[in-house]
Amino acid sequence: MKILVKIGTRIKEIREKKKLTQEQLAKKSKLDRTFINHVENGRRNLSVQSLEKILKGLDTPIRKFFGKRTF
Repeated sequence: MKILVKIGTRIKEIREKKKLTQEQLAKKSKLDRTFINHVENGRRNLSVQSLEKILKGLDTPIRKFFGKRTF
């Protein structure tokens, strides 16, 4: 599985667990909803800065994000 797909899947998994919509995550992350959608579906490359914004929006530390068996 490509790394972009793995990252997107992990973001979606956490977002859904926290019962957030893509729109809500986009607002909390200060990013566009379509960008979030593209990232979650592995169609968009994201910078470390964008990942940091998303993780802040998810209130998830980076070590917890990557600590999953997926990576």
